[in-house]
Amino acid sequence: MEAAAEHVATLVALTLAGGTPLVFAALGELVTEKSGVLNLGVEGMMLVGAVVSFIVAATTRQPWLGALAGAAAGAAMAAIFGVLTLSLMANQVATGLALSLFGVGLSAFIGKGYVSVMIAGIKPLSIPGLSDAPIVGKLLFAHSPFVYLSLLLCALVHWFLFRTRAGLVVRAVGESASSAHAIGFPVVAIRYFAVLFGGACAGLGGAYMAVAYTPLWTEGMTAGRGWIALALVVFATWKPARVLIGAYLFGGVTLVQFQAQAMGVAVPSQFLSMLPYLATIVVLTLISRDAGAIRRNAPASLGKPFHPDT
Repeated sequence: MEAAAEHVATLVALTLAGGTPLVFAALGELVTEKSGVLNLGVEGMMLVGAVVSFIVAATTRQPWLGALAGAAAGAAMAAIFGVLTLSLMANQVATGLALSLFGVGLSAFIGKGYVSVMIAGIKPLSIPGLSDAPIVGKLLFAHSPFVYLSLLLCALVHWFLFRTRAGLVVRAVGESASSAHAIGFPVVAIRYFAVLFGGACAGLGGAYMAVAYTPLWTEGMTAGRGWIALALVVFATWKPARVLIGAYLFGGVTLVQFQAQAMGVAVPSQFLSMLPYLATIVVLTLISRDAGAIRRNAPASLGKPFHPDT
């Protein structure tokens, strides 16, 4: 019985670890979309954040410095998106797709010389007397610091959006930018803040994969997680707490894939690798049947450009 409980605790810990990069990326995109901006470049921002964090960590031997650099790199990518869409009024969908493609290519180019490099990444917590405790230790006190940081970020995003005046302003801008501008709110500046925050979170999600979860750099290491994060925002109906459910669902399905491969299940590996994305499609299909819930929760001005002079 105790062995079974330990096994379950291990599976839960692995599920949390697998879902954490999605929590970061999806929470950042959620705030961005709450301001009325649709940024489809999450995958590119995650990859650039991952490669920059790995290079900085490998060069300085300071993985936490690498994580900060990854967040900054994600924010820099988001700034490019912001200039193009918020200042130059480019189409948000097209610009986001271009940003994602640019990030994929840029990360592959600058990370080419670091493919075989190994670093000492950020280790899970090890608290004497707590982390080693049976069952409870693995469940509560032996996760990567990023796991706890992602949970804290989720709580802070919920508090900010739904318990503060600033969060109310962000939501108001996302509902009606022209109305928010008419009563004196700096709509473009607020949207810049949201876009930069989303980029920093995406970069941090990529950094987690490069300096803690793996830790190594391989081309395309996010494996589509940026796109999954975009889907999770819809799955969560733009509510932070539900992002956790979706992210850990994906992490759990990914874990099933690895467990099945380790057990030698007679199923093609390509099919097993497809499972997390297939599960996402199924969930989104089911959610899409309730179009009313999506309309009620989606920001009314999502994806709509705004210029103060119009």
